[in-house]
Amino acid sequence: MRLRSEADVQEFLKVVESCEGGVYLQSPEGDIFNLKSSLSRYIAVGQLIEEQGDTLELFADRKEDQARLMPLVEDLMKNGD
Repeated sequence: MRLRSEADVQEFLKVVESCEGGVYLQSPEGDIFNLKSSLSRYIAVGQLIEEQGDTLELFADRKEDQARLMPLVEDLMKNGD
């Protein structure tokens, strides 16, 4: 999943903010970025925009939040092809 435009970033952060539980990105090296933290979000979004974005795993604490994130992730995957 890689964010390719400012619109992607804004939509992604809007959905993250709507989540009630924690939302995280994990790098292949094991680094975990809490997207509810401003500093972590800044670093993680930078990686999502760069080439490394395709290797990051997105996950959420709550099933309801995962359901909110899945349509966005699926759209990004379709548009990335």
